[in-house]
Amino acid sequence: MIYPKIPLAQSIIEICLAKGITTIIISPGSRNAPLTIGFVGNPAFTCYSIADERAAAFFAMGIAQQTKQPAVLVCTSGSALLNYYPAIAEAFYSQIPLIVISADRPQSKIDIGDGQTIRQENVFANHSLYSANLNEMVSVENDTKINEAIDISIARKGPVHVNAPFEEPLYETVSELSVPVTVIASAKESQALSQDDVVPYATIWNRATKKLVLVGVNEPGGISDSTIEALAADGSVVVLTETTSNVHHPTFINTIDTLITPFTNEEFEDFRPEILVTFGGMIVSKRIKAFLRKYKPKHHWHIDSLRAYDTFNALTKHFEVEPNVFFDAFLPLAKSIESDYFKKLDLINKSRELKSKIYLDKIPFSDFKFFEKVIPSLPKNSQLQISNSSAIRYAQLIAIDPSIEVYCNRGTSGIDGSTSTAIGAAVANEKQTVFITGDIGFLYDSNALWNNYIPKNFKIILINNGGGGIFRILPGHKETPVFNTFFETSHCLTAEYLAKMYGFEYTIASDEVSLSNGLATLYGQNERPGILEVFTPTLENDAILLQFFKELI
Repeated sequence: MIYPKIPLAQSIIEICLAKGITTIIISPGSRNAPLTIGFVGNPAFTCYSIADERAAAFFAMGIAQQTKQPAVLVCTSGSALLNYYPAIAEAFYSQIPLIVISADRPQSKIDIGDGQTIRQENVFANHSLYSANLNEMVSVENDTKINEAIDISIARKGPVHVNAPFEEPLYETVSELSVPVTVIASAKESQALSQDDVVPYATIWNRATKKLVLVGVNEPGGISDSTIEALAADGSVVVLTETTSNVHHPTFINTIDTLITPFTNEEFEDFRPEILVTFGGMIVSKRIKAFLRKYKPKHHWHIDSLRAYDTFNALTKHFEVEPNVFFDAFLPLAKSIESDYFKKLDLINKSRELKSKIYLDKIPFSDFKFFEKVIPSLPKNSQLQISNSSAIRYAQLIAIDPSIEVYCNRGTSGIDGSTSTAIGAAVANEKQTVFITGDIGFLYDSNALWNNYIPKNFKIILINNGGGGIFRILPGHKETPVFNTFFETSHCLTAEYLAKMYGFEYTIASDEVSLSNGLATLYGQNERPGILEVFTPTLENDAILLQFFKELI
């Protein structure tokens, strides 16, 4: 076995190994050479080389998203570390475990005018769970910090930062470990909730005739079938799910904006819940957030073992357990109560579905038509990764097959890194992975394709409408040079030469027929990863979408 000669590097590597942290994403550099040598030289680690640190961090996040275990990021000193920040922030808010190990110059070299030196200690303090600032010399104190960083990332599901100063020479190796390593066993916390804990809330529940359950970002299979069936069977309960919730039942309403956008003030008031129960991560729908902030429930209970954001300014109780733990204790105490809450909303929703179909059947080729055709085309039992901005919002309007797992970076809702995350997720799972993205997000993260690990069955469906289409549907849009340049980011770029450079199969479509043919081609070949680029009209898309909501009335 080959080990780095520097003792501190040995300690870091051995503690990671002892704790089962074996997925390592390395961005090439010099100061991190001791770590690179040690990780790559040990076959127990699976190592990836990703040159662009921003892409590397989102790639690592995609892997951790799937495995539920921390992935390690390793970079050299200086500005390389700062390129991790967008992914660190996303992982922090999406509760995805990441471990950043940054190589640093010794403290004596900082702020003296030396190259590739910045103040690296605590650089992610606002968006990480723990910062371990190590000393050059091996010590129990260093080992304790490394242990704590790893344990916190696992237990609290988020990013941590380990900053390790190394002095030259950096590339020397030894055949045996030269230092003892302190490994501290992590304490495993068990969650429990007794029926006594929830009796007062069950009493409130059993008196309410209007209960709304809203599910945000949620892991596939994360909610038990018994919980789903119990919620579906109660006429006083309406369950609203988002595309990213990965929770399905025929009675659950999964196109929230289609349901509530046309409501009058009187209908909103009638829809106001007495009790709002939420679980899962961030909510995509701006309309449901605006509704619940204006028409507040009497009680808002959020179920999450770690955090409770007061998204609607109405939070009254945080149950600090996983949803299944809560519902296992709570539902046996819940009683059905006579109510037409679900029945009334279900009738409205069915009417909306019918009007949606009538409208979609008559619109021309556009962004909306693209999603109407693409979402049902997705292979069953596949995984859908989807980018932010317009893409995820259009996807919310189309029902998706329950067998398909859906992921989107909704922690910060940024466009940076969606492609890299999707590729990392595709590497970490065995399912067919399809990534739907808009042109701006795709171009912004084009270095994601500079990656030697992309599976052959990875598919990108790129919707190119010549700019940031979401800005056309926001208030204040006017067709001016300022809007086109500084908001929409108008362009005439395509993915053709990127596909050729990175070895992707490339197909284009610009109408319903070519889209149908392009999808068949995309799904039919698995010799290389593929890109289907679909061109839609820039100017018509916003009018088509806005008219949709008017015709639902």
